[in-house]
Amino acid sequence: QVYLGESGGGLVQAGGSLRLSCAVSGRYLDSYGMAWFRQSPGKEREFVAHMMWSGLTTFYADSVKGRFTISRDNARNTVDLQMNSLKPEDTAVYYCAAKWGRRSQLRNEYGYWGQGTQVTVSS
Repeated sequence: QVYLGESGGGLVQAGGSLRLSCAVSGRYLDSYGMAWFRQSPGKEREFVAHMMWSGLTTFYADSVKGRFTISRDNARNTVDLQMNSLKPEDTAVYYCAAKWGRRSQLRNEYGYWGQGTQVTVSS
């Protein structure tokens, strides 16, 4: 069992930055992949970024590559998403998710989810 809880959302102007955190607890975390997804009103939940809890590799959606960075904070036991150069189209509820095993962009493969945190980017 893995428990996830997001924080750090808010309102920011276009071009600004936000840092989201996902508090993680559970056993055997080294075998889990951690991801961020987002969902805008009327749209399906989409993949944003992924890393293995071990931190060996990262992977990003093309829409955020070069602007977002996923990382792990060992001291706080969190998986963070640093978001720079934010655009109005980044506005969404952002979710942290976890799955056993290898990387995936498919939301249906993730069995553990946080409650989500709202990010709003004004133009």
